[in-house]
This record gives sequence, structure tokens and C-alpha cells, in this order.
Amino acid sequence: MSVGYNKPLYVLPFDHRASFQTGLFGWKGTLSAEQTARVAASKRVVYEGIRTAVASGVPKDRAGILVDEQFGAAILADAANEGLITSAPAEKSGQDEFEFEYGSDFGKHIDAMNPTFCKVLVRYNPGGNAALNARQAERLHQLSDYLHTGNRLYMFELLVPPEEEQLKRCGGDMHTYDVELRPELMVGAIRQLQDAGVEADVWKIEGLDRREDCEAVVAAARRDGRADVGCIILGRGESEEKVVDWLSTAAAVPGFIGFAVGRTSFWDPLVAWRDEKLSTEDAATQISDRYRQWVGIFEKARG
Repeated sequence: MSVGYNKPLYVLPFDHRASFQTGLFGWKGTLSAEQTARVAASKRVVYEGIRTAVASGVPKDRAGILVDEQFGAAILADAANEGLITSAPAEKSGQDEFEFEYGSDFGKHIDAMNPTFCKVLVRYNPGGNAALNARQAERLHQLSDYLHTGNRLYMFELLVPPEEEQLKRCGGDMHTYDVELRPELMVGAIRQLQDAGVEADVWKIEGLDRREDCEAVVAAARRDGRADVGCIILGRGESEEKVVDWLSTAAAVPGFIGFAVGRTSFWDPLVAWRDEKLSTEDAATQISDRYRQWVGIFEKARG
């Protein structure tokens, strides 16, 4: 059984790998040492953003980063030394099926990076392919046992992409799916995964438009004695307006302890930094301002 995590948690995620390598820089395949260093430098800009935010008053014990070992090992070490909450991903980037980034060596890498949270991103639709779901659940249960045996925390980012038939039921409209169907599928996914032995301490949840859907997700996350399990809302690279709506809705619901908003926080400043239109300091300041904006919105809505 998970121990749960029920303290405020404001995460700046920049563990994206393909989004940086290909999306930001246009590089495919194996990177050269110089290219790897450039991606790492871009991630350092984002990290400086959260350091600036903490220096400007965001409480250190609420401020979290999520960054990958490949490009961010030095950042993880530095953030731990600074007393920030750290998270690192265990999944291969950009896969439809959850697989460990480092295969059977996943435990060695978690121990070496020593993050506060080990995070997984998983696409799991309870109405989807049963064999695929079972394969994923088995690996995720294995990770759950490993983490909790070692008194480590498990952050589970749940994405529920629609099955073709489900989207048809919504007239082919993703917004209708997001509002009318996805919330109940998320609850079903959480319950299925828990029943398969997957015990998340924090569920990282796609934005929800209605308070009652946030309440239903918390009820599923906390059922059967899991009273301290927390939920955080993610940004999904959406517009500022949409992120504000999702943060405000979730923050008002007990059990939602924070957020993880990445691309909406850092993408535009990073593109300008890449194009040498912004200095590192100015890009970091813009990222800090956006992150602090989310903190303010969340804390105001939470009351």
C-alpha cells in the first residue's frame, strides 16, 4: 500500500525528451556530444526559472522539478542539494506502451538519481486493448513494489486517449470526449490500476472542466484506505486560459494538492532563447513569472 503524499506540490516539468531534441532543436536520431550539451543547456534555463521563483518567495518545500536523467542528471543533483522536490521519469519517451527507459536496470538508475518522486507517464484506457493494459499494469506494479519497498514516492501521470469507438460516440469531437467521457474513464483506469497492485502516491491528472469530476477522481485515488494520496493537475501544453481554468477548478477540491505545468510555462521563452532573442537570465525570469502565476492562481482558488 502506498504511503501517499498530501502536501502542496507545485511542479515545473521539463522531462520531455523528444519535445526538446526534435521539437525545439529539430534533431533526430543519436545526438552528438555537442547537441546533447545544447539540450542540457536549454533544460538548465528552465531550472534557473524555478530557482528564480524560489528566490522570489515560492516556498522551497512546495517547489518541484521533473527532469530526465539523460539531459538533467546534473540538475537533479543540484536541485536536491538546494532542497527542492525532485522527480525523474522511468518511462521511455514517446511510446504508446509503457516500457522502462533503462529496461531491467530501472532500479539502479532510480537509486543513482535518488529523486523525491519516480514518475511514469502512461497511456491507459480501461476500455482499450485488454492485453496491452495487462502488460503495462504488470510493469507498473513491479515499479510500485520496488519504490515502496525502498520507501520511495511514486508519481503516476495518467493519460487516457480515446478509443476509436469512444470518440465516435462523442461525434469525433475531442472537447466533447474530454468533458463527457474522459472523466469516468480516468476513474475506471485508476481503479483498474490499483486493483492490479499499482499504488501511486500522487496521481498526475489531465485537466478537468467540472468540479464534480475532480471530486470523483480524488475519491478513486483515495478509496479503500488510501486517504493520503494526492492529485495534481497537468497543463497538457494548453493555452494559458485553459490552464487557468483547470488550476482554478482543481484547486478548490480537497485532495488536489498542486499542479505540473510544463510547456505552457517554458516553451515560448525557450524558443526565444534558442533564437538568441532572450538571454538566459531573461528567459529564466519569464519562466519564473509564469510558474509563480500558476502558484498564485492555485493558492487563491484553494482559499
